[in-house]
Amino acid sequence: MKADKSRPQPDATDPRRAPASRPAAPHREHPGHWARWAPWLALAALLGVPPLVSAWLSPAGVPQGWLLACLAQAATMIVFALSYNLLLGETGLLSFGHAAPAGLGALVAAHVFNRYAIPLPLLPLAGGLGGAAVGALIALVAARRAGTAFAMITLGLGELIAAAAWALPDWFGGEAGVAIDRASGPATSIAASWTFGPDRQAYWLIAAWCLVASASIHMLSRAPFVRLANAVRDNPVRAAALGASPARVRAAMIVLAAGFAGVAGTLTLINVELAAAESVGMMRSAAVLIATVTGGAASFFGPVLGALVWVVFSVGVASVSRAWMLYVGLFFIVVVLAAPDGLAGLAMRQRAALARYGWRRCSAYWTMAALAASCGALALVLAVQWAYALRFGDDDSGAWLAALSPRAAAGLAVAIAALTAVALWAGRRARQGVRALERLERLERPERLDRRTEAP
Repeated sequence: MKADKSRPQPDATDPRRAPASRPAAPHREHPGHWARWAPWLALAALLGVPPLVSAWLSPAGVPQGWLLACLAQAATMIVFALSYNLLLGETGLLSFGHAAPAGLGALVAAHVFNRYAIPLPLLPLAGGLGGAAVGALIALVAARRAGTAFAMITLGLGELIAAAAWALPDWFGGEAGVAIDRASGPATSIAASWTFGPDRQAYWLIAAWCLVASASIHMLSRAPFVRLANAVRDNPVRAAALGASPARVRAAMIVLAAGFAGVAGTLTLINVELAAAESVGMMRSAAVLIATVTGGAASFFGPVLGALVWVVFSVGVASVSRAWMLYVGLFFIVVVLAAPDGLAGLAMRQRAALARYGWRRCSAYWTMAALAASCGALALVLAVQWAYALRFGDDDSGAWLAALSPRAAAGLAVAIAALTAVALWAGRRARQGVRALERLERLERPERLDRRTEAP
């Protein structure tokens, strides 16, 4: 039988026409696959490895209490910052009252735990529902506005709730707050032998909830509805023309962010066994704002990085210097001026520069930038600690600076001036290196365009 010439014959060289019996090529993992999982593995290692190493080194086999306290605060702040980024990064809403749903969610969870027999592992769900209810009330007032108007409304609501915390002592507990006994809850089938009285058991519960909440927020940020929130953030008029309601989208995102903030507040409740009235104040709202902006709102793991930086300052630096808030403010200003997209954005830009120019060209201005940052930071710390020692005397950790002889004080002043001069010189050299790379980029760009046009 003759072949039908009207139909095209299969080409043996076409890979799509390969015989079915041909063995498939071995599957190779794309490098981006590991790049996606690396931050999650790093987060899990940060929460899991230090307690295990501390328990292994301890003669009693128990992790150090201070280590568990620091990691618990970090886990709580991570969830809090990620929930805030649902507003700031995904929806473009700057809120000055995000502590309200977190603190009120923790208060709801404390009252529920004290009055009803609810297992402690399920308590963050109650706090999340309480925070979401507070978010619904905030959305009724603020969801129709954006920008400066939304920020001012949340500021007013936050101050209103903070004032009500002291006017309603029966609900907020007054100065003493609302305390719980986390070991008094009923046992669960998952961890029947755990009472959650020891710090290590409470910590593993907090770490588990941190990973679950972070993964949930990550999945939510990839959902189509959040993409719609991105459209409302970028151009609400065009989103409304396409049929979306910007007010409803903002309201839904406010409720979701408040719900996860309630979970973060409940994790703090589990850690310290106290829901204090200060948890709804402006200080906590400012902390999550600084952490999110410092890390970078444009990247999902930017708030995670910012939360860790905040814990380093609020726990590590605060334990050795009473000037830690001054350092936080200066660091925040430097990050906003030098890297408006946050530390995560700065890291991504340096990674792109390394791929474009190579290690040899980038290492020059990286070295100068590191020298400028280290010398400037050292000069600043010496000057601030010296000033605080002269002001507070024996009450400050650097009190020995106040007892320096005139000659030693003059030498210290000269050292501070020299470090400042080196920092300014190195910073200038780093900026010159960046400008040189930018000029090189402008020169190489036409050559790349010509090669693209000449390619078949």
